[in-house]
Amino acid sequence: MQQKILLEEREMPTAYYNILPDLPDPMAPPLHPGTGKPVGPEDLAAIFPMELIKQEVSQERYIDIPEEVQRLYRLYRPTPLMRAFALEKVLDTPAEIYYKYEGVSPAGSHKPNTAIPQAYYNKQAGIKRLATETGAGQWGSSLAFACGLFGLECKVYMVKVSYDQKPYRRSMIRTWGAEVVSSPSRDTAAGRAVLAEHPDSPGSLGIAISEAVEDAAGREDTNYSLGSVLNHVLLHQTVIGQEAMVQLAKVDRFPDIVIGCVGGGSNFGGIAIPFVREKIKGKKLRAIAVEPASCPTLTRGEYRYDFGDIAKMTPLLPMHTLGHTFVPPSIHAGGLRYHGMAPIISRLLMSNLIEARAYMQNDIFQAAVLFARNEGIIPAPESSHAIKAAIDEALVAKKEGKKKVILFNLSGHGHFDMGAYDAYFAGRLEDHEMHPDDIKAALADIKDLPVLEPVA
Repeated sequence: MQQKILLEEREMPTAYYNILPDLPDPMAPPLHPGTGKPVGPEDLAAIFPMELIKQEVSQERYIDIPEEVQRLYRLYRPTPLMRAFALEKVLDTPAEIYYKYEGVSPAGSHKPNTAIPQAYYNKQAGIKRLATETGAGQWGSSLAFACGLFGLECKVYMVKVSYDQKPYRRSMIRTWGAEVVSSPSRDTAAGRAVLAEHPDSPGSLGIAISEAVEDAAGREDTNYSLGSVLNHVLLHQTVIGQEAMVQLAKVDRFPDIVIGCVGGGSNFGGIAIPFVREKIKGKKLRAIAVEPASCPTLTRGEYRYDFGDIAKMTPLLPMHTLGHTFVPPSIHAGGLRYHGMAPIISRLLMSNLIEARAYMQNDIFQAAVLFARNEGIIPAPESSHAIKAAIDEALVAKKEGKKKVILFNLSGHGHFDMGAYDAYFAGRLEDHEMHPDDIKAALADIKDLPVLEPVA
């Protein structure tokens, strides 16, 4: 068996896969916070180009990838599918472990898969500048890279705790020509309001989104760009799973288990959604979404309508949420900090098409080190959640004496996360699990928002 399963550029996907028409249960629509009615294209046109709005609501199963986007994807795609022979050996498992390695992109993660088409569609619409938020920095650096390709200006509001912890992510963003500021900032009314009440706020994605949306809404030449959560973002990421399906077929394999980490949902959605389509059609398959115990959106949040940001500037989204005022603890070492989950991922969980689990951060770093010492790649902390789950499932296969095929998304390298690795090796990395009272308090602020009907 070969270790690297590669594709020719001509074998890249030429269309994105849209799961919406294949869902057994229809998606609840986003709601306008003022009227309570479903959001229409005109409500989104102030901050998104029309082509992305169309993709957000499309019921077309496949949406063509523009040739210019395909050309730019070829800078790093197709990405390799790797067989983790050394990890299998040290685990002494009968399972076969495969990982799709997205860390070969210029930004070192899967995020350019959506940054490039978003920049393209905005450029086509005549937009000159994009505003966005970023947590750990993978998205901010990816959008900075994509904007540079199309000659667009870019401003990134980076969550303060990551802004301070990850200086080289900031340097990447600036190298590609974008501006990056710590959020909450004094550049927006939303940021100033948070600082007035909490001068030492560590920031959150909900706060940074408010700042970026305010920025975009206040300038005619500027649109807003989001790196996860929304339907069109997950749509773009399906190139990952589509490639992986072709690569596994080359060695006559289909996964028993597909695994990805989840913060907002784009990483897991990218690898899993094309395979979930096969599960809907009757194929036996488990898909596992893995999140941090310190931000347990899927495993302990409520499935209901909530705002995507702290200033209540976004539509109400149907999703698992911890409440838009939730601020994750500063001790959390990786990304995956968002208070809500992509509506598509939430719907898949409610329809029992996927599973969810949460891990402590010391456990995921232990898995990351084991992986690095056997496979050579130092993984991003976010991806290490998927590695931990893959290891656990491989050990279950060993206990059961069953041969299973396990696929996970190694969505980025950890070269800019070595401070977190230092903390782990020094024993300074703290585990944190949300207390039930904290979850109750976080959800109290959304008790008056519309409640979703149970899934049939």
